[in-house]
Amino acid sequence: MTKENSVSVAEPAFIEPTLDNVENKTEEKGVKFADLGLDPRVLAAVEEVGYETPSPIQEQTIPLLLEGKDVMGLAQTGTGKTAAFALPALSRLAELADVNGPSKDVQVLVLAPTRELALQVAEAFGSYTTQLEGFTVLPIYGGSPYGPQLNGLRRGAQIVVGTPGRVIDHLNKGSLDLSNLQYLVLDEADEMLRMGFQEAVEEIFEKTPEEKQVALFSATMPKSIRKIADQYLNDPSEVRVKAKTTTSANIKQRYMQVMHSHKLEAMTRVLEVGDYDGVIAFVRTKKETEELADKLKARGYQAAAINGDIPQNLRERTVDSLRDGRIDILIATDVAARGLDVERISLVVNYDIPHDTESYVHRIGRTGRAGRDGEAILFMTPREKYMLRQIEKATRQKVELMHMPSVDDVNENRKTRFAQQITDTIETEDLSIFREIITAYENENDVDALEIAAAIAVIAQQGRPFFAEETIPAKGRGRDRFEDDDRGGERRERKGRRSEEGMVDYKLQVGHVNRVNPGMIVGALTNEGGIKGNQVGSIDIRKHFTIVGLPEDLPRDFFDRLENTELNGQPLDITKDDGPKKGGRGFGGGRKFDRDDRRGGRGFGGRKFDRDDRRGGFGGGFKKDRKGGKKF
Repeated sequence: MTKENSVSVAEPAFIEPTLDNVENKTEEKGVKFADLGLDPRVLAAVEEVGYETPSPIQEQTIPLLLEGKDVMGLAQTGTGKTAAFALPALSRLAELADVNGPSKDVQVLVLAPTRELALQVAEAFGSYTTQLEGFTVLPIYGGSPYGPQLNGLRRGAQIVVGTPGRVIDHLNKGSLDLSNLQYLVLDEADEMLRMGFQEAVEEIFEKTPEEKQVALFSATMPKSIRKIADQYLNDPSEVRVKAKTTTSANIKQRYMQVMHSHKLEAMTRVLEVGDYDGVIAFVRTKKETEELADKLKARGYQAAAINGDIPQNLRERTVDSLRDGRIDILIATDVAARGLDVERISLVVNYDIPHDTESYVHRIGRTGRAGRDGEAILFMTPREKYMLRQIEKATRQKVELMHMPSVDDVNENRKTRFAQQITDTIETEDLSIFREIITAYENENDVDALEIAAAIAVIAQQGRPFFAEETIPAKGRGRDRFEDDDRGGERRERKGRRSEEGMVDYKLQVGHVNRVNPGMIVGALTNEGGIKGNQVGSIDIRKHFTIVGLPEDLPRDFFDRLENTELNGQPLDITKDDGPKKGGRGFGGGRKFDRDDRRGGRGFGGRKFDRDDRRGGFGGGFKKDRKGGKKF
């Protein structure tokens, strides 16, 4: 990696939203948040966050919601819809508090399909309440202990953000009171229905006051969403916004399918065979920034970490070191890298896949500056392929498949680089002193000059092996285990069923006879077990049981959380699968679902479930049964 010093202060443009068929479109240009009629305290928080100009969906939606109208918004992630519904909701609560005094009642309820989105929305609400006194935001979701949520509800929370299943649980327990609800939001409604929460959503609507304001946001508008809107929204205004996410044309985008345990090796091989200047690698957590930086330094790279826990002055010094070439690799979280502008960045590595397409665009925007060429590589486990497709759809660009450089590639590059170092040294350095020493040694010891040169090379290696050796088992190297067609889009196992690396097979005592589908199983494991959907492996549904792949390092309380969980009245009773006994599991009509093919479930005729139907099975929301378990 070369070390050139250069810097740019250009401000990148990441997202360029455009409007399409927007009702009551405001023609005035240069609209500011101050023009939208927000409460001054909410506006002050907005300015504190750094927002200046509203996005199209914010510009169109906020005035409608401030007027008290129901809104149905067609908008994707990255358009700014969270602020579009949060800011007017908080403005309304602030005004009510001025008139009626402080209240501890739940006045705003936001329904989100996943715990990750619920936490994200709750965090956004929190950032907008900094100038409001006495307002509490509480996220409630499955897979986490009830205790803290119950305590939070008892203390009083004006804004609750939750997943439908856990909201139903609290309603049934009597711990969540919606009698004074003013404002109900459905975020990513189409995803909620695809995950089987239609019945839960309808039940929540039935338990809310008739006089309330409703905002529904969805990336698509299928008939099921229209049905909910017609039934529960009052003459809604419709807003349609398309997010045109753009990435620079001079950034080469590729992805590598690699298991998590092999990412470090994959990254070092990429660095070995490529000719890169500065590099940024993105990981998800603060802890991982430090761990990866330490591992790269141990392999001889000049690397450093930046995250939210590092003091600002130290972060600035670290970025300056990257800028002037004292370090070559920066390991960062998304938040820590905001505003980072270093022209010498020639490669961005998405070491951990981002949670959304907007983050991906922000990340790779760190390279390809000032007209220079840049490269972005995305590391992706097989179960994360759905996110790749979302990225391609959002950016309207194809991300090309690349394979991990082989050990032979690395070793050939080492030989080439070594030869180039010899050439550069001969051309640029004064060798006269060493030439004399070597000539004298050659004459005194009767040793060939070639032998002397080889000995000097060994000394230069300082005991490190010159050639790399294979460290990844054959089954973990791309095509050795899975065949790719459609640039790796679909995976087909060559032989039978076997656990993926890092995964263990578990047996669930539910099957075809219990009328379960992959979406219901994923929902049970994620909402109640507390793991993420992309941690669930392939699902093999048989007549009386199901085999599912799960990570080796499951949380300690995973099985305790699932102890009382049921699917269609049948306990899951999850146990480790020991494999077939005497003749195997037979030919009981079992269907094999790869992790990218599990959201379907609208029929039982051996049909293939593709990834666009994942987590289907409308009406799969869970309810409490009399025994205290969960029914899905």
